[in-house]
Amino acid sequence: MRKTFTALAALLMLVVLAEFYFAASGAFGAATNDAAYRPHHLLGYVIFLLPLLMAAVAALGRMPGRLIATTALVAGLTAVQVVIAKVAMAFGDAGDGTVGGLVFGLHAIGGLALVAVVASVVRQARTLSKSTADARGGGDVAPTAVAATVATGPTVA
Repeated sequence: MRKTFTALAALLMLVVLAEFYFAASGAFGAATNDAAYRPHHLLGYVIFLLPLLMAAVAALGRMPGRLIATTALVAGLTAVQVVIAKVAMAFGDAGDGTVGGLVFGLHAIGGLALVAVVASVVRQARTLSKSTADARGGGDVAPTAVAATVATGPTVA
């Protein structure tokens, strides 16, 4: 389960990076209409659903609660992204493009927050997966110690 979760986490990071690409291609492409953003919108659904699947896999695999919560946070942040976009569009429809544009800037900042949270999930998943492999292969790291590290974060001396 841990390797599956790690693979899903890596896939999620690739999807989030592709989301940035499609947002930029929609914004800076020849046609900046709704059709130009369609791939960006579709990947948004994947970014919402994939972390929910990952949280279920993590729970079934008895992974640390903090990792499960952080994974679910990605879906929550994605929902916030939708709210930001809808509010920005509402301001844009009201005829005030400046306010709508300023609100839409929060959408980009939310995207950066998503990248940071997904990177944290990937890092924790790799640490947990590696520790399990080390424990099975006779490594010197106990799984409970690594689970505690994932749950509390690494300590810096």
